[in-house]
Amino acid sequence: MSSPERSATVRDSLGLGLAVGLYGAAFGAAADAAGLSVWQAVSLSALMFTGASQFALVGVLGAGGSALAAVGSALLLGTRNTVYGVRLVPLLRPRGVVRKVGTAHWVIDETTAMALAAPNPVLGRLAFLVTGASIYLMWNAMTLVGALGAAGLGGTARAALDAVVPAAFLALLWPRLRRTFPEAATQRRVAVGGAVVALALTPFVPAGVQVIAAVVAVALAGRPRTVGTPAPSEEQA
Repeated sequence: MSSPERSATVRDSLGLGLAVGLYGAAFGAAADAAGLSVWQAVSLSALMFTGASQFALVGVLGAGGSALAAVGSALLLGTRNTVYGVRLVPLLRPRGVVRKVGTAHWVIDETTAMALAAPNPVLGRLAFLVTGASIYLMWNAMTLVGALGAAGLGGTARAALDAVVPAAFLALLWPRLRRTFPEAATQRRVAVGGAVVALALTPFVPAGVQVIAAVVAVALAGRPRTVGTPAPSEEQA
C-alpha cells in the first residue's frame, strides 16, 4: 500500500469527519430547546453517538412526547447500525471485549460508507478509524458549543430554536434525494411515504407516536422481498 493512498484516505476521512461533526452544534441547540441540560446533551452525544436517533429523541421530547415515545423513535432509527455492524465485522475483525465495544460505538452511516468504499481492507480499517475518531471528537465538541450557545440566548431567540430539528433533518436528508445519489428515486419514495404517514397520524396520536409509526412503515416497505427461483433457461439446461 503506497503512502499517497494512505494520505488520501486520511484526508478524505478527516474532511468528512469535520463536516459531519459540525452538525453537533445543531443537536446541542435542539437538545436545549427540548429542555435538556448541557450535561444531558453532551452525555447523549458521547453515549448514543448516532445523529438521526439523537435528533429523533429531542424532537419527540420537544414536541411534548413521552420519554417512552422518544426512546422508541431513537431505537428504531438506530437499528440500521446493527445491519452496518454485520457488514463491517469481516473487514474490521475487532478482537477482545473492549475493542468490540469501542468499534461498535463508532458504527454509523459515515464510518460504514468510508470503510466499505476503500479499495482494500487495510485502507478500509484506516478509513473507519479516522472517520470515527474525527466525527466523534468534533460532534461532541460542537454539541457542547451548541448547548452552551443556546442556553445563553434570550427568550425570543430560544423560541426560534423549534426550527432546528426539522432543519437539521432536512440538511441530512437532502443530499440523499438528489439525482446524483445512488437509488435517489427509491430514497425519495421512502421520504415521501414516511412524511405522509407521520402527517396523517399527527392529529390523532400523542406526540412522538407518529414518528415511530413512520419509521416502522418505512422499514416494512423497504424489507427484502422473497423472489421465487426462476426456472432454468434453455441455455442453462
